[in-house]
This record gives sequence, C-alpha cells and structure tokens, in this order.
Amino acid sequence: MRALGLVVEYNPFHNGHLHHLTQAKQQTGADVVVAVMSGTFLQRGEPALLSRWYRAEMALAAGADLVVELPYAYSVQTAERFAEGAVTILAALRCSVLNFGSEEGDIAPFYALTEFMNDHQAAFDHHVRQFLKDGVSYPKASAQAFSMLLGHEKLLPLDQPNNILGYHYVKAIQRLGISMEATTTLRIQAGYHDEQLAGPIASATAIRKALLSGANIDAAVPAHTARLIQTYKRRYQLLHTWEHYFPFLQHKVLTTPLAELAKTAECSEGLEHRLRDSLFSASSFQGWLSATKSKRYTQTRLQRLFAHLLTGTTAEENAAIQQSGPAYIRLLGMSETGKTYIRENKKTFSLPIVTRQGELRRYGQAGEQELRISQCYWLPLPPQALKQEVTREFQQKPINWEKRS
Repeated sequence: MRALGLVVEYNPFHNGHLHHLTQAKQQTGADVVVAVMSGTFLQRGEPALLSRWYRAEMALAAGADLVVELPYAYSVQTAERFAEGAVTILAALRCSVLNFGSEEGDIAPFYALTEFMNDHQAAFDHHVRQFLKDGVSYPKASAQAFSMLLGHEKLLPLDQPNNILGYHYVKAIQRLGISMEATTTLRIQAGYHDEQLAGPIASATAIRKALLSGANIDAAVPAHTARLIQTYKRRYQLLHTWEHYFPFLQHKVLTTPLAELAKTAECSEGLEHRLRDSLFSASSFQGWLSATKSKRYTQTRLQRLFAHLLTGTTAEENAAIQQSGPAYIRLLGMSETGKTYIRENKKTFSLPIVTRQGELRRYGQAGEQELRISQCYWLPLPPQALKQEVTREFQQKPINWEKRS
C-alpha cells in the first residue's frame, strides 16, 4: 500500500484542507493517507481551539486513514524543528511520499532552493547572526540574510508561510537521509493570513476569527466539522484561546523567580524581565502580548514562549527530547484502510505505536512531557470537568472511524 503523509494542524478542519487532502491523494496515487497532527498546542504557539480527538475525527471523516500526533517538543517549534519531527514520524510509518500545500504549487523550486541553501548555508548563517545583533526578529533576519545571497532572486521566495514550511520539509527529508518523495499541491483562493470569510474556501485564520465572534462558518467547513464544533461548544462551553489561560500565566510569571523563568524554552536575552514588567500593565492576554511585542520579539515567538511557560517546559528539556528524536508514534484514529495498513506493516515501523496515554510513561522524559502538556490543556475547565477530562485522556482509545459513523 502506497502511503501518503500530510503534516497538519486542522484548527479546525475546513474546505481548503479537504481540497488539499483530496487532491494530494489523487495526485500521488496513494492507497492510504497518514496525517501527523499537532496535539494540544500549535506551531505558532496557540492552544488548539478543540482537543486532539475532535480534530482527529474531523480528519477521519474527510478521508484520512491514520491520524497520529506530533509531540509537543516538535509541534511548538520553529519551522525547521517542526518539519524534522513530522518527517521523522511519517518515515517511521513507511510513508513513501509527503505532500504539502503551497503558494508555489510546483515541487521543483523547493528542491532547487534546498540545493542552493546547502551550498550557501555558512554565508546565510553569518548574515542571520549579523542581523540578529541589530535587534531584528529571527524571521526578518532570515529574510534579509536570504536577500544577501548571490543568485537568490532566481529562487523561490521565502516570504509565504507554506513555502517556508515546504522548504523545511524537503530539507528535513534530505538531511535525515530518508527515502521519501516530496510533492506539493497548489493552495487555492484564500491566503494563509486572510482574515475575511469569502466563499467556500477561507483561511483557518478567518474561520477562527469568525468562530470566536459568533459568526456562521458552515459554508467554509465540511458538515461534519460544523457539527463537531457545535458539540464541543455545548459540551465544554468554550473554544480554547489564550484568554482562557491568562490567569494561569499571570500566576506563573508573578510567583516564579526570574532565574527560573529564564530557563523556560524560548526565554533568552533577559526576556523574563520584560515579561514581568509588561504583565503589570495588562488586564488581558492580548493586552500583555501587545505590551511585550517588539521589533525583536514577534507574536509567534512570544506565543511559543507563553506555551512553554504555561506547561513548565524548559529549554534543557526540549533539547534533551529533540536530541534523540521522536521516541514513539501516538495513534489518535484510523479508518478500516488505516487499520489494514498498520496490520500489514507494523513489524516494519521504526518506532513503536502508542494507543493509550498511560503507555507514554515508558518513554521517559518525552512521555512525561506529553502527559503534563495534556493536563495543562484542560486547565480552563471547572475542577470537576477538569478531573473528568484528565481521566478520559487516560482511558481514550484511538478512534475507529467506521464504528463511530
């Protein structure tokens, strides 16, 4: 069975995702679709609107055959680390092809860019360091450094989020020496950062904005997604946003010694002082974020830092987990096709499959981190509901899609 790998967040799953999944499967001639999905917190440092289980079900309902989780140590990271973790897991599941959506729509420029950067990496890194010394953010320093390289103007522009991720997927495949083909599908209509719902295909940013304002999003998402969102809101009385976690972050910053705050992942260059000083003038998460942002510290960088603060994640812990790479595959859901694929290939997978949360304790620091992050995700719930969800997480089996439909 030819396995297609997708790297996703599905926050939430929408019509653009459905287009990508359908086109990618058709384009690659795949027999089984494997989605590696961020769990509780996402690459841009945001809590997922809905739990991993609801988003996994959205994916299965739309045609995914296996949904597995990208561990926190890779999901809340720069594009490079994010891609490395995802590609490693897809390779462990014997995916022969990876497909990603891009503004480019043609894979050749991604390979050309990767080859170019392999030849110019030292010069690029030198320019990045120089721009960082001038106090600009890493994304801006990277863009400026790229523009300094002779011949860059003939290559794929790295100013579009999906192009950046696509480049890092190809780079990860090559750097890790993985036998996996990379392909890309053209994104249609909505841009990554578009904030307005316009037609049946809208960006996840626009859909989240509409959802949180109470607007109707039914035209922009599959019917099953719409039903699951309504069910989630009725059940939990919320969709997870940073505002729900603000009191916990306040407590953490105000009660933790500055020397300990400085050990938090993404907290460097004395940023712990800025966090505490700006907190005193903030009455909301967005207010705190706005007061802390600067030319050097972008919203994404700070949101990842806030996720690490909330979950007690240190730079040392993440580095130790990343050093050895993903230790297991956390299975969230499967179709009958996915179940057959596992049965026929399980003995050749290079990582063990975990089907229950309690099994994570076998995997040392990596497993303990996931247990802690999972519990933190449910903090906004009332105490009794929090207890129920933490217990449910331990009992939850992978979703068997056909039995649920």
